[in-house]
Amino acid sequence: MINDLKKDGEARMKKSVDSLEGAFTKVRTGRAHPAILKDVMVPYYGADTPLTQVANVGVEDSRTLLVQPYERSMLAAIDKAIRTADLGLNPVTADVIRVPLPSLTEETRRDMQKVARAEAENARVAIRNIRRDVIADIKDLLKEKEISEDEERKGTDDVQKLTDKYIAEVDRMLSAKEQELMQV
Repeated sequence: MINDLKKDGEARMKKSVDSLEGAFTKVRTGRAHPAILKDVMVPYYGADTPLTQVANVGVEDSRTLLVQPYERSMLAAIDKAIRTADLGLNPVTADVIRVPLPSLTEETRRDMQKVARAEAENARVAIRNIRRDVIADIKDLLKEKEISEDEERKGTDDVQKLTDKYIAEVDRMLSAKEQELMQV
């Protein structure tokens, strides 16, 4: 019973770390990466559609993204969507759309670092909330006399070890992201 709670807690903590990884792909570094445009929505036949469903997004070189629309008529709509996405990008449109990424200034790097730290803190809070929920469930089992106090104590210790493991993973990811941001 406790093992089921621990497995569920670990799965939820893993999802929090995966979510952080996804959030870190959106934090722009100096290099071009297609994930930067992942959340851009393009009006397509009256409905907002993700950019990746109406165009192929690739990396032309280390500082330029290449967007190739599946339909030529979508060039203007995609260009406008990228400009209005609040990413600070100015696409160049010809037969395809090239999105040059401006080099990051020291101030922009610091701002991106703050964003990365905030995302990491959100992940830590989520992991701690999961720990709290699992420990509360274990204590409920103790109150209902379904487990002994020793089992409760061991279960609580195991959940704390899991929490420490995933928080260390978040810290490692944050450190790597900060180093990547500060590289010129």
